[in-house]
Amino acid sequence: MIYSDKFGYLPKIKNLEEYETINDGKEYTDCLVAFIHAEAEDEEKEFNAFEKKMVKNLKWAASKNNTKRVILHSFAHLSESKASAEFTKQLFDKAEARLKNADYEVYQTPFGYFLDLDLNAPGYSLARIFKSL
Repeated sequence: MIYSDKFGYLPKIKNLEEYETINDGKEYTDCLVAFIHAEAEDEEKEFNAFEKKMVKNLKWAASKNNTKRVILHSFAHLSESKASAEFTKQLFDKAEARLKNADYEVYQTPFGYFLDLDLNAPGYSLARIFKSL
């Protein structure tokens, strides 16, 4: 997770054809960007408990950075083990709903794309947080 003064993206290469086609980029300010990688082993965990724990960590990191804006970004490059796209997208959608229910402003980067990213992050320790679930 990286707190960002400014975060933006531009879709470049669509690599999962079954997901929505998006051509336009977006830009956000004052946000926690969650680079999320779901592993194959995560699909064996109890889904609701796993998703709830992820949201709890996102809320904690957002509060430490005084923001209520969270960006969920699929970052399936961190491991050789990858969960299915269906599982990961469901995880994102459920987490988004739970966060919105708690009065967070939540966005997802386009799912199934390689994106050009623009990130401006301040240099203090809680602006960068790693958490393995």
